[in-house]
Amino acid sequence: DPLPPPLPKKQLQRAESLPEQGPSRHCQGDPTAWASSILHSIPPPDLEHKEGAPSTIPPRDRSSWGPKKPLTKSQSLVEPVVQSSPQKAPSPSPAELTFRTADGELGQLPERWAALSILDREPCCESGDAWYFRVGFAFEQTQLVFAAKAPKPGCASRVVQSSLGAHCSIQHLIGHFTDRLPQELVLPGSPGEQKEPTCLATRPVLLSPEVPYQTLAGFVKGSHGLHRTSPGHYERLACLLLLQVCMGLEHLRVQNVGQGDLCPENLLLVRCPCPLRSQQGKEASLGLSLPRLLISSFFKVKDKRRPCSTSQEQDLTEGLAAPPSPVADELNVGMLIYQILHVDISLENALGFRSNRLPEIPSLSIYSTGLKCLAMLLLHRDPCKRVSIEQARCMLQVLLWGPRQELFARSKKTLALLRSWVEVKRALLLLKFVKNSAGAGASPGLEDWLCCQYFKEVTEHTLYQVTQALY
Repeated sequence: DPLPPPLPKKQLQRAESLPEQGPSRHCQGDPTAWASSILHSIPPPDLEHKEGAPSTIPPRDRSSWGPKKPLTKSQSLVEPVVQSSPQKAPSPSPAELTFRTADGELGQLPERWAALSILDREPCCESGDAWYFRVGFAFEQTQLVFAAKAPKPGCASRVVQSSLGAHCSIQHLIGHFTDRLPQELVLPGSPGEQKEPTCLATRPVLLSPEVPYQTLAGFVKGSHGLHRTSPGHYERLACLLLLQVCMGLEHLRVQNVGQGDLCPENLLLVRCPCPLRSQQGKEASLGLSLPRLLISSFFKVKDKRRPCSTSQEQDLTEGLAAPPSPVADELNVGMLIYQILHVDISLENALGFRSNRLPEIPSLSIYSTGLKCLAMLLLHRDPCKRVSIEQARCMLQVLLWGPRQELFARSKKTLALLRSWVEVKRALLLLKFVKNSAGAGASPGLEDWLCCQYFKEVTEHTLYQVTQALY
């Protein structure tokens, strides 16, 4: 039928009262009509009237209010429906949230420390601009682990960071709130001082799904021994970390955001998920498994600025006060190469203010010469002769996955040779993944993903230019 028959007036009056305990006779008939009568009988909160007060709306017009909020799963069809009170409904707890939670209830969520469970009293990582705490969030009977980022005084950058697009080398934010730090949290004091409970000052708190365990500065400081005993593995890891930095900087440049405080203290390391199959190779046994590197700081602390010797050095310290400076990015990455390879260098020496030669990088592995060449090109005294961040990323990819210099020992370097090399390497890479998926090989990890990014985009023309500069 195009339209259902109108409900009898007596049935409407019946629907205006609360359902009785026990089975109703309406359930034995048309369940749609019964449910419709129940839904139409609950008035909206703004039209409710106190018990005993006269209603200003005739009963016959109540059917035009339309369907209202259906019964929840905790209310069966035969149980009494409790009339809503004028008091504000309590907000749902985090454990009660599901994907189907109403938007109105999601808007009432208290984004505060009370909604999180503190997993560790002390920070899991301290960067140059923030402390990070491991916190849990209950969701559909599962506890999710996040990082609560508590910026240090004067170091908040949420407005800038929240506007960035997603990228694997940029710290991602999923929420924020302002609240007093819980008393049980402990912030590290100055060297030699005893750790004391945090003050109850109100601080902004940012939530990130990536939980850092260390900064790049801490990693470099603790890896002197590994660099001496396993230089090849360590310097390959250095190339992979520097590659992630360059990829992140390229993304920021597309977003028109400058990175004025790119230093090892503000680069976070996050452990990658364990592969499904055993991947306990030599690198893992030596503590050289590749972590994700995240750029997390998008500000420049004003009190750390010092007088600038040149306009180039001023670009390095401007941060977000000016449009992104390519010179600053190049100098930063050049400095990082020396710092990761445990070679002392200052910005003045790097730009040739006090000496005309850069410090020597020892030749310890097949990567040493390439890293030395890249550092020299990034820190060249003539800005016009410096390589860009995009070129630096390509040079690191060539150092990691080829083509190596021996390819040109017997054959002249031509575009046809480089094109053939790329096609063969792509086919071999696919065969490698097929073999690993069918056998007991390691499942793909972060390094495999970075390698796929390289062979997906590289061309023979790019390789010709990069190998010309590198070799």
